[in-house]
Amino acid sequence: MALVSVKNKYQVVIPLHVRKKIGIKVGDLLEASVERGSIRFTPKSVVDRAVAESLVDFQEGRAYGPFEGGAELVASLHKEASKLRSKKPGGKASRS
Repeated sequence: MALVSVKNKYQVVIPLHVRKKIGIKVGDLLEASVERGSIRFTPKSVVDRAVAESLVDFQEGRAYGPFEGGAELVASLHKEASKLRSKKPGGKASRS
């Protein structure tokens, strides 16, 4: 177990063997919490809100891709368009 000291701006240095063991690098974010009287640092990653929303869209089937090429993309668009056409109620209303 390595001892660390608290510096004048409440900074501490995480020992090298600890950083290597959990893969902490310069610029990484750590969540600080208190558990049973101890300080706990947990590595965290930040995901942009738009990226998080798009991941949910993929999980819930509201997004498509990635595609191997243009032909696969066009085929997917045709498939989705035919689904939409089949969901429309009874036909077009005629104009008089």
